[in-house]
Amino acid sequence: MLNWIFWGVTLAVVLTTLLPLTNSVVWWVRMWDFPRLHIAGIALLALLASTMFAIHLKPVLATALASVLIYQSLLIFPYTPLARTEIDLTTAQNASDTFSLLSVNLLMENSRHEDLIAIIEREDPDVLLLMETDEIWNDALSGVLSQYPTIKSHIASDHYGLIFATRLQTAKADLLWPAADDTPAIRAVLTSPNGTQFNFIGLHPRPPVPGNTTAVRDKQIKDAALMTQSSERPTIVMGDFNDVAWSWTTRRFKRYGNLLEPRVGRGMISSFDARYWFMRLPIDQIFVTENVGLVSFSRLESFGSDHFPMAATVYINDGRLSDG
Repeated sequence: MLNWIFWGVTLAVVLTTLLPLTNSVVWWVRMWDFPRLHIAGIALLALLASTMFAIHLKPVLATALASVLIYQSLLIFPYTPLARTEIDLTTAQNASDTFSLLSVNLLMENSRHEDLIAIIEREDPDVLLLMETDEIWNDALSGVLSQYPTIKSHIASDHYGLIFATRLQTAKADLLWPAADDTPAIRAVLTSPNGTQFNFIGLHPRPPVPGNTTAVRDKQIKDAALMTQSSERPTIVMGDFNDVAWSWTTRRFKRYGNLLEPRVGRGMISSFDARYWFMRLPIDQIFVTENVGLVSFSRLESFGSDHFPMAATVYINDGRLSDG
């Protein structure tokens, strides 16, 4: 019986490790990109437990478990405090050059409107990206949103509504439907407080769940990177990617767009699922090009959504030296 248990666990962690390597767009294949920490943990526990029992072909089993553990650990290692940071925290030469951003997946069914309003009023972001916005949420937030001169919104009851609001000077702000998808994205050209124009891209593609392949999500993320790659302006990308930081699609996105990630070297800072600590994963992202200075990056408190809000303070480097 023990042989069956140990080999069953080993087969499971090996398969769930190998399946994403196929780059299939089938949801039940790509979903195994997400729980890499969990798979590594199971492999470690099984490897340790196997030392206490007599198991058929034990060296083979131990080799398979160790291989899974090493591979998964290598992928998640950058998202631990042991890794070197990819972008350092800095200070703008003038504090007035900084501006703040807040990205929030509201959870459409969440009724704790006042809790989110309190967070928005406290953080007072210069750029606000809200996802899963339906008519109820739009009405509830109308007061706080009235403080923003520029608002672009797609109000929908399918969990893919989106509201973009900013008080920064706006040259352009467009809702896009990339990759022939019905899930909107936002692309804006804004002016930072120091007078430098930059791109802001907000994304919320569909997740790998039954009924969805990841083909459209992957293309939407790739297209965002290509927009960044072809632009001479500094760029900030935020949103609920429905994709983990260590997936090949996100890594390709970073490579194509020459983007940096605040999480690297600071820990996973997992944003989902806010309701269950043992299921948390880093899927609400922020990426910046190298000419964007990062002053702070943080996960805020829960307000009833299945996502935590993600906040950042940045400045656009216009060539002047910072004092940090």
